[in-house]
Amino acid sequence: MIWGLKRAIKYVLGTDVAGRNLAVYPDDTFIVSYPRSGNTWTRFLVANLVHPEQKVTFANIERLTPDCEAMSSRCVKRVPRPRVIKSHQYFDPRYKRVIYMARDPRDVVVSQYHFHRKRNLIADQFPLSEYVGRFLAGRTCFYGSWGKHVASWLATGPGQPRFLLLRYEDMLDNTAREVSKVSSFLGLTASPHLIMQAVERSSANTMRQFEKLQAQLFTSTKDTRQDIPFVRTARAGGWRSELTEECARQIEEAWGDQMQWLGYEMLSTGAASHSLGSRGGSDPDSASFSHQATALGLQRTGLGNPYQR
Repeated sequence: MIWGLKRAIKYVLGTDVAGRNLAVYPDDTFIVSYPRSGNTWTRFLVANLVHPEQKVTFANIERLTPDCEAMSSRCVKRVPRPRVIKSHQYFDPRYKRVIYMARDPRDVVVSQYHFHRKRNLIADQFPLSEYVGRFLAGRTCFYGSWGKHVASWLATGPGQPRFLLLRYEDMLDNTAREVSKVSSFLGLTASPHLIMQAVERSSANTMRQFEKLQAQLFTSTKDTRQDIPFVRTARAGGWRSELTEECARQIEEAWGDQMQWLGYEMLSTGAASHSLGSRGGSDPDSASFSHQATALGLQRTGLGNPYQR
């Protein structure tokens, strides 16, 4: 009763965070990922596709592709429909159309480690190896572990017409190709010129320039350390120079099945990494994926609550 009253007051005042309580509409599209997996980059790409007449920056990105993890319910509700919304939530059956961004968890943990330094959540001297332990336990963010998060979406989405699976690494390898997939998924008739324009306007260098000028206007960079960038290296495989082999193997032991299904190279096997498109990963055979999901323990009913740790 008291909790419900507090929630109602926050909603009226616009001081709540929409999050899992977001009002979802049938024509919503969600850009979903585990934190530090390329979601902001994807938001810029989508905003530049959908709103080519506007200059997309950190100052207006929340208005163009709102962040339900940082904005109030009332703010997100005011965004004109159809909406493209950023989310870090684990599987939510209300999300009827989803662009899911996956990234190698070994790179994710390194990126998240530096982001938490930027936010002063950990000290510079905090051991990365200890942080990896927290990451594996799902204790570095509000969305559980990387493994549970990815599993919740991969067990329900691939093969469905309203689910688009992308890899951060493929986006880096050929951004225009992957943006073309996004354009088709959104039902847009974007020309090659418009696609290349979106790619150029959303480049890492462009976003870094916006960050320098508008850090205090963007939720994720406001009141954070300015000596550590939000847009960092924008490359794949950086974990090789930052993680010890032991830490990398711990991550592989925990989530090796999911990583291999997504096509990531494993230290333990030396298997080559390949794109989703080259293995049919973005549209897997439903029967084989069902078997794979069962083998991984990815059934929706077995996921549990990532907030309970």
